[in-house]
Order: sequence, then C-alpha cells, then structure tokens
Amino acid sequence: MSASTYTAGSLSSPTPVLSVGPVVLPAPDRAVDLQVRVSAPVTGTNLPVILLSHGQGYSNHLSSLNGYAPLVNFWAAHGFVVIQPTHLSSRTLTLDPDTPGAPLYWRSRAEDMTRILDRLDEIEAAVPQLPGRLDRSKVAVAGHSMGGHTASLLLGARLTDSDDGKEVNLADPRIKAGVLLAAPGRGGDALTGFVAENWPFFSTTDFSGMTTPTLVVAGDKDDSAHLTVRGPDWHADPYVLAPGPKSLLTLFDAEHGLGGVSGYDVAETTDENPERVAAIQRLTWAYLRSRLNPGDPAWQAACDALAADPSPLGRVESK
Repeated sequence: MSASTYTAGSLSSPTPVLSVGPVVLPAPDRAVDLQVRVSAPVTGTNLPVILLSHGQGYSNHLSSLNGYAPLVNFWAAHGFVVIQPTHLSSRTLTLDPDTPGAPLYWRSRAEDMTRILDRLDEIEAAVPQLPGRLDRSKVAVAGHSMGGHTASLLLGARLTDSDDGKEVNLADPRIKAGVLLAAPGRGGDALTGFVAENWPFFSTTDFSGMTTPTLVVAGDKDDSAHLTVRGPDWHADPYVLAPGPKSLLTLFDAEHGLGGVSGYDVAETTDENPERVAAIQRLTWAYLRSRLNPGDPAWQAACDALAADPSPLGRVESK
C-alpha cells in the first residue's frame, strides 16, 4: 500500500499555491524586523492556518522562511495557509554572537509566533488574493527539531529560564493543535554534557502542562547523539510525558531528517526517502484537518490505512 492511501477518500486534488515572501513585520523591540513567508491555495475560503517553525541544521537557507518546501507546498495545496518566520537563530541573519538570546533564541522563537498571530491582519493584507480568506479560529503550530522545541512551548510545555530562575509559560490559547517533528525531549540526565553546559534552557523542559492536542512524529533511528544520551526514544518524550490528547507517529528507519522534510534533495538528509516524506505530508495534514474540524474523518482514515498496510512506514498510537 502506498503512502498516498493513508488519507484514502478525503484528500482532494492539489490546488495551485501562491507563496509570498518576505512579508516584513517591523519589530523595533527585536534585533531585526521579522520576515515571514506566506503560502496559500489560490482558491478556497475559511482557510485554517499553520505556523511553521524551522530547525537549525547545517544549510544556510533551510533555517529560514525559505525552508521546508515539501511540507509547506503540500499543506498549502490541500487547504492550509502556512506562515513561516525567519527566527533570529537562522544562519541567514548572522547576528552578533553577543545578541541577547544567542545562539538559539529559544524565547524569541516562540515570541515570533505570538507576534504573527497578533498581526495576522497586517500579514493578510500584504498577500495578494488572501484578504478575507483566513479562519482565525483554526490555528495550528508545527516545528522540526529546534522548531519542535519552539512549537512545544506554544502548545504548553514549560521551562525554567536559566538567566533568572523563573518558570516560563509561552503557551498561546489561539493555537488549537500542533505537530512536533523530531522535537527535543526532556532535560536533566537525558542531555549530553555539552548541551547541559551550553544550552541550559533544555535542562528543565517540562511537558506536564502541554495540554493542547498534538501529533508527535519521531524516527526510530534518530539517535541525536549530539543532544541526548537516551537515543531515539528521547524524541517521543513530548508524547510520553504530556497529558492527552496526544498521538505518536513512529517512523521506521527514520533519522533526524525524517526522510527529507526540510527541503527537496537536501544533502544533510541522512535518510532520504520520498515515500516517507509523502506519508508525513499526508498523515500530518490528516491530523490537523481532523483536529481543527471535529468530526472530520481524515485522521481516522489515515490511521486505519497505515495499520492495514502489510509493509507500513510506521505506526500510530494515541492517548
């Protein structure tokens, strides 16, 4: 059974996509103005919104508004408006290393997403053919790798700021669902010594308050040895340690690139697999469609098809 059957009966033909970027949001309180890319189907109304947070990686432009085309193009071609910021951690910016929050800007990354939601009117007005077509009651967040950390904070995960010792809550109630792709897990003794010393904000990650419905996507070969001593299971922590409702998609033989979600033909993808990417496209689309439209059968149909596949690319469990 091919990945295309994982949403059998509910996936319409793709619609041409309009993509505009950069849309620049002046931000005097930020190191540089916030730049975003907006991708949307050329037709349709009452369109739900996905905020997509990029990871880090070795390439210069994948960690910016120009990355993640395999996901962005698919989601937009099937009814979502996707908004991608260039976070301060992007290699495209090369900020002074003494800039507050450097090098990963964990707080600023989450604040970028809140800023986008605060200024949706401005963003909508800046994109031709988009005004009047957004459904602001249906907003999701997705993120890969470090972007998964960003998304988890917006979904309700918390941490203690190592600079002042205060617990940080950046959850945004406007966000109704999430997708975490190869996201970081818990801190403490799960981290490598380097991470604990150099990026101490990871040490106190707490998923117990992450109550927003979320699909966690993890590769069973994603050991991320530069970050964790726990191996691939670490990336399932946002599912295991958060309260329901949650779902976990475990992808067989997938590494950190999850087959190539960050871009087309990306050299740093160690597990390139177009069929795996196709499955992620469809399963994440189905999950968000059903979560943002209660009663929609897309997610159940996708899970049933995956379970019935004699040679599945992964498995789904839920709580």
